[in-house]
Amino acid sequence: MAEITAAAVKELRDRSGAGMMDCKKALTEANGDIEAATDWLRAKGLAAAQKKSSRTAAEGLVGVAVAGTKGVAVEVNSETDFVAKNDQFQDFVRTASAVALESGAADAEALTAQAHPAGGTIAEKLVANVATIGENQTVRRVAHVEVTEGVVVPYVHNAAAPGLGKIGVLVALEGNAPADVLEPLGKQLAMHIAAAFPLALSAADIDPELLERERAIAAEKAAESGKPAEIVAKMVDGAVAKFAKEQALLSQLFVMDNKTPVADVVAKAAKDAGATITLKSYVRFQLGEGIEKEVSDFAAEVAAAAGV
Repeated sequence: MAEITAAAVKELRDRSGAGMMDCKKALTEANGDIEAATDWLRAKGLAAAQKKSSRTAAEGLVGVAVAGTKGVAVEVNSETDFVAKNDQFQDFVRTASAVALESGAADAEALTAQAHPAGGTIAEKLVANVATIGENQTVRRVAHVEVTEGVVVPYVHNAAAPGLGKIGVLVALEGNAPADVLEPLGKQLAMHIAAAFPLALSAADIDPELLERERAIAAEKAAESGKPAEIVAKMVDGAVAKFAKEQALLSQLFVMDNKTPVADVVAKAAKDAGATITLKSYVRFQLGEGIEKEVSDFAAEVAAAAGV
């Protein structure tokens, strides 16, 4: 049996919103596995489905840059939010984004190997920044979008400076509609993506493992209903279909009116413009999403004193 630490209970509580004792029981049932414990809580109706975006732990900035029909998003992490307000750090993220866009570097490793305009490499500049700023910093991830014809529209939420913020979004609109149609449409779609956090462009693009996980949760819930097996099967299929519809960008209800599917919003814009418009792809980076939050020794001691 794995040891259930105060830090693990706190993390599960922060992620699920469930009570402390329920979290401790869930971890016990899951032998200390956070993901399995989260599923256990959801299956028991003790927690709402939580998005990984709620696990924002790392600090730093997301940078977005666009040139013509290409765009890039880059996440650079620091230890504290204070560093994200530092001009030197902001300049580094801005420059790294520009270099990623120009070079086409596909990931953090490739980007840090690129030449920095001020000399040396991006990696060497980062090491110098760590030495002068006094905090560890890392280039975490990079993502590109591109269209053959159309626009790539950038959007930054909670901007710390132009092109830099806590959430960075890129929307790739393919088509022959004029820029004065595509740009405002892209901006609205980007704002929707920032707010709604879709998991994929369409239901077919959602990770099959994630769908199977949802199916397992739905099956456990449905089994507790006591209904006949054929009814339970339909309940499970319905729950998974509902999940996929709510998590796929094209089928999500547009946040601007909360009633029109995003696919219909794009189709109407194309019809009104008498042109072709396709929402080809998107990128949404939220600072620190998916990074486990470290609990301080003091916090753990407080939780331990409370009997967790």
